[in-house]
Amino acid sequence: QVQLVQSGGGSVQAGGSLRLSCAASGIIFTIDDMAWYRQVPGRQRELVAASGPSGSTMSTDSVRGRFAISRDDAKKIMTLELDNLKPEDTGVYYCKADVQMTKTSTIRTFWGSGTQVTVSS
Repeated sequence: QVQLVQSGGGSVQAGGSLRLSCAASGIIFTIDDMAWYRQVPGRQRELVAASGPSGSTMSTDSVRGRFAISRDDAKKIMTLELDNLKPEDTGVYYCKADVQMTKTSTIRTFWGSGTQVTVSS
């Protein structure tokens, strides 16, 4: 199996910064897309930022210019730098990884357990 262990997060005031990390371990041949999602109570989990295996990245309009996604494939770690945080950034952040576990297996999606980010005004 594959485990995604998240770290970081916490509580900050508006304008502050945080860093989230997601470390993958287990049976991993290669990791395809990786992404960060955010969920707030009563709403669906939404994509925040994503990174492809070629190094391509994207982020949603609401965080572009403030959040930066990166990955280190050798260490199997993905990070999300959150700068100039706003109260509306509050939520539980989940990492997601699409993993090919062996050379012949299909790609499976795995999720981290989530980490809380709280931004106060």
